[in-house]
Amino acid sequence: MFKKNKSQLQNFKEAAELEYLETNGLGGWSSSSITGAHTRRYHGLFVAAINPPTDRMVLLSKLDETIVVGENRFELGCNLYDGDILHPNGNQYLESFTKDFFPEWVYKAGGIQLRKTICMIHGENTVIIKYQVLKTDSSFALELLPLMAARGYHELGHASPRMHWDADFKNGIFHNQPDGINNVYISVPDSTYQHSPRWFNNFIYSVEQYRGLDYKEDLFNHGTFTLQLKEKDELSIIISTENPEGRNANDLFKKELKRRKNLLKDQPEDETLQQLILAADQFIVRRDINLSESKNPPLEGFGEAGASVIAGYHWFTDWGRDTMISLPGLTLSTGRFEDAKKIISAFAQSVSMGMLPNRFQEKEPPEYNNVDGTLWYFIAVYKYLKATGDKKFILNEILPVLKEIIDWHFKGTRYNIHVDEDGLLYAGEVGQQLTWMDARIGTWVVTPRMGKPVEIQALWYNVLKIFAELLRLNEKSKQKLQAASSVPTQNAEAIEASAAKAKESFDKKFWNAEGNYLYDVIDENGKPDSTLRPNQLFAISLPFAMLESEKAEAVLKIVEEKLYTPVGLRSLPMEDAHYIHHYGGDQWHRDSSYHEGTMWSWLLGAYVDAIMKLRVASYELRARKVIDDFKYHLNEACIGQVSEIFDADAPHHPRGCVAQAWGVAEVLRVMKDYKLYTTIQKIKPQRKTFAG
Repeated sequence: MFKKNKSQLQNFKEAAELEYLETNGLGGWSSSSITGAHTRRYHGLFVAAINPPTDRMVLLSKLDETIVVGENRFELGCNLYDGDILHPNGNQYLESFTKDFFPEWVYKAGGIQLRKTICMIHGENTVIIKYQVLKTDSSFALELLPLMAARGYHELGHASPRMHWDADFKNGIFHNQPDGINNVYISVPDSTYQHSPRWFNNFIYSVEQYRGLDYKEDLFNHGTFTLQLKEKDELSIIISTENPEGRNANDLFKKELKRRKNLLKDQPEDETLQQLILAADQFIVRRDINLSESKNPPLEGFGEAGASVIAGYHWFTDWGRDTMISLPGLTLSTGRFEDAKKIISAFAQSVSMGMLPNRFQEKEPPEYNNVDGTLWYFIAVYKYLKATGDKKFILNEILPVLKEIIDWHFKGTRYNIHVDEDGLLYAGEVGQQLTWMDARIGTWVVTPRMGKPVEIQALWYNVLKIFAELLRLNEKSKQKLQAASSVPTQNAEAIEASAAKAKESFDKKFWNAEGNYLYDVIDENGKPDSTLRPNQLFAISLPFAMLESEKAEAVLKIVEEKLYTPVGLRSLPMEDAHYIHHYGGDQWHRDSSYHEGTMWSWLLGAYVDAIMKLRVASYELRARKVIDDFKYHLNEACIGQVSEIFDADAPHHPRGCVAQAWGVAEVLRVMKDYKLYTTIQKIKPQRKTFAG
């Protein structure tokens, strides 16, 4: 359990940097700072995914509470207005914030102690808010003030006639279509409702201001709910896009609590591991497959159903690269094999010209501008097979898709992605960014890496080795796989020969003898780039290593000395002329520093893999220390989650997405793979710094 005390919560500046996140398995969420004051445009009490997992709408932004005792009013809400005015400053009444299965607050005001818990229901656009009166000397009134946004999650709303003012209130249920399209129901049992429509103007969102974006918003209030409460009373509110009439909020809450507890069933009793398992659950979402747009026929037994992975909250959708990197940790390490199968199936049906989508867009066709997501798909499929033994699914349904991918890579596909004469994989065109280091500002590609990036070669080698192994398995199963005459995919021996050729060329071209590490890329002119980056770790960490013995140990040593920190690996060493100390400011400054020193949490997975595979001195203790030094982060930023990136310089302030799928997945995966956990342990809240 994570906990923040009274002194931390009443320090607004400190507490406003801490956030909670609840999700619903559809792409929707409930999120804010733990003070209750929104600091991002993406914050909202009720953010619904209208077409899962996309079309996300901030419908109900807030529900601010006021305790009324006689003539005294205690406003528990917290809002930051233009001019840095904090009103009300309800965080002064906060006694504690805890995060276990759900975020929970305890307020104390006017002799009343009130607990609030927020819960999203899995598979529904529904939020439950539970209030429990822990202590009071007499009855009191609780007023609830709903503040509507009713806009897309990337947008900001302002006072205008667009908001629909009319509302119905019957049998304790409020109903309105604030944007004229989407329903918002608020069930407040035993309450009265006073309709008094009005705008509240000039809320400011400080993180958006820091990021150089628009940061002011107006919110609309239709009216106020009021009810009487006394000691030991409980009030449970349902907020939903569906009519909650006849539904019991407590039953929904208990069912969701049971679901989350079941996620931890049979898992080791390690607090860090269990929190990561709960965090992993937040990224796995439903994605319905539109077969009319699919490039491949539906796979057996799946029909329209599918699943995917939200790359990060709050602004990412599902990305092919992030999904495949995350799949082993999010699903296989947690025993969610059926989810893994659905994800593999969904992406198999979206393959086009031998490529997986880089990302699914909100209202546009998928984008296919990446080279590595497709290669990571083979890793995910291979690990799924190893974890489940599900040969029938892989050989009958997936192997033909993998063959299609292989064929396209040999003959060439989009963005000049093709197997070169040396057996290595070439990728890139001017103005395109195809690897995970994909920042681009206008037409400027910050880290172009056109040619033959080091991790792409490691992935390609693994693709060939995995495909050859699957072909041999398929031959034993006496399955037929139609061959293409123009490419060497007829049998396992031909594929093994291609893998051997790629490895031989890699050995000749990628070793930087002067620096004693691997070049990051051989560019389009055949010139090696000696920039020291963490990408070279994948030549060691993947299932089939391209680099072994002394050279591998040399790579691990320099990465540890120059790039490793407790919360991730730097994307550049401090000595590099392009190194940028901090990530922040407007979009130009953020994107230009994204891979120029900024640290990435997900790379800890490859780092631990390298330690454990090379079995360096005290390797298990070193791997455990990586986890021990990292776990403080779960009690900062978004409580219980893993941030996308961090400042390159100490104290490594969390930046980017507050919850990133591959950051959670990779730390969770190596903890499970190498049993880097113990029995119950408490997570210490204090930060550790690392000068590096």
